[in-house]
Amino acid sequence: MIFKFRIILDTLDDVFRDIEIRKTDTLEDLHNAIVQAFGFDGTEMASFYKSDEEWNQGEEIVLHDMSGGEESVLMMNETPIEDAFSEDNTKMIFVYDFFSMWTFYVELADIAEPIDGQDYPNLMFAQGHLPENPPEKSFEAEKLDEDNDFDDNESFNDSFESLDDFDFDQNWN
Repeated sequence: MIFKFRIILDTLDDVFRDIEIRKTDTLEDLHNAIVQAFGFDGTEMASFYKSDEEWNQGEEIVLHDMSGGEESVLMMNETPIEDAFSEDNTKMIFVYDFFSMWTFYVELADIAEPIDGQDYPNLMFAQGHLPENPPEKSFEAEKLDEDNDFDDNESFNDSFESLDDFDFDQNWN
């Protein structure tokens, strides 16, 4: 079976690519197709993130394991597309180049039979041009709830009598 995806750049302009790929290919193959379709050189780090229907970011699936073996991570080259997407789970977020934070919404649009003689992955359609710079992201901290450890007149630093309480000199290398 062939999975057909629409990959949309997180920007105000309509910039997207439609890609079809075999369900047995891996997320690394989809990553390579996305990178090529948008004209990136493919040298930057990237990750897919599982997502719900409201595009809330979930578990990460990485291109390269940077954990040093200290934790179990999901790898793109070990994750078949058919395991990552289904008719019930159609959305993922793709981030390319963590310094620039190119962010894409990846959505499964259709599952179809392969066409004889067609090479996959296949760029079916391209709309819009990639801007020179990625769209700016604004990150805001969540508001503290009312049950926080500080009252309105007390700051974090005021909650300690002095920094001597941390005893840095004794434990400094």
